[in-house]
Formats: sequence, C-alpha cells, structure tokens
Amino acid sequence: MMVHEVVAVFKDTKSLQNAIDELQNEGFDRSDLSLLASEDVIEGKLGHIYSRVTDLEDDPDAPTIAYISPEALADVKGALIGTPMYFAALLTTGVMTVAGGPLAATIAAVAAAGGAGALLGGILTTFVDKHHAEYIEKQLDHGGLLLWVHTRDSKHEAKAKRILSEYSAHDIHVHRKNVASN
Repeated sequence: MMVHEVVAVFKDTKSLQNAIDELQNEGFDRSDLSLLASEDVIEGKLGHIYSRVTDLEDDPDAPTIAYISPEALADVKGALIGTPMYFAALLTTGVMTVAGGPLAATIAAVAAAGGAGALLGGILTTFVDKHHAEYIEKQLDHGGLLLWVHTRDSKHEAKAKRILSEYSAHDIHVHRKNVASN
C-alpha cells in the first residue's frame, strides 16, 4: 500500500504548533500528523545516529511518533499530580479510620498525605517537562522539527503544502512510501 505524506521542517516550536493547529482547523486529524522519534529510538531502530533531520525525512524506516497536543500533555501532567495526591489521601483516610483516630487528626493527616502526593506528582511532571524539552532541543540541534502529514489525495497534499508554507516550514515536499497492509 502506498502512503502519501507531505513532509516539512520547522525551525521553532511556535511555527510548528501554529501549523498543526491550522492543519487541524482545516480538517486534518491528529492521527494524520507524526513527528520524528527521539534520538535514542532512531539509533535503536536504524543502528546509527543521524546528523541532520533532512537525512531522515524520506527514509521509510525513520521511526516516528504520534503528535501529542499541548492540551493532552497538560492532561497527563494533571493526572501525574492528581493521582498520587488522591491515592495518598485515600489511603491515609482508610488508615486513620481503621485506627479510630480523632476527626481533627484524620483531616490533618489526609491533608498532609494529599500534599505529599501532589508534591510527588509535581516531581514527576518535572521529568516529563525535562524529557520533552530535551527532545525538542535535540531535534533543533539536528536542523529542525520534522513533521509528516498523511494525505488522502492530491487536494489534501496541496492544502497541507499551502498551510505548512504559511507557517515558515521549509523543505516542504510530498513523500511517498510503501507500507505493509495488515
């Protein structure tokens, strides 16, 4: 099966995000968008380190990742904070109830445990932010942020190319690759 994609390179995250927002506003689905995988994944799959993102833009074996919106990333970070907070408070409530502690002490313990859980979640979100920032920095160090836009036909190809060019992308072209059908 032949897959048609429009490929582009961006020099900054703001232009990339603005182009992605416009693509989605114009009817492209988030599942139509993919980005270059991390340096470690690329080296693991291809067996070598790349020097420029443009070396991989037409490589059918280049590993990609699905686009994750800033809103989805914020949801993940919210869950990373809220989940440990919730479970720490819930566990403490159960322990204090079973122990038969006074209400004021139970409330204080639950608040402290919830705060500790939220602190743990905050630490986890720091790791997520750091990982994301390192990913972006490494891509930019290699020449830019590479975006593939899956297109259904020549009309969608033209629309994708127009939108990408409006948001300062460069090296915009159509990429075709064979993929195994399941």
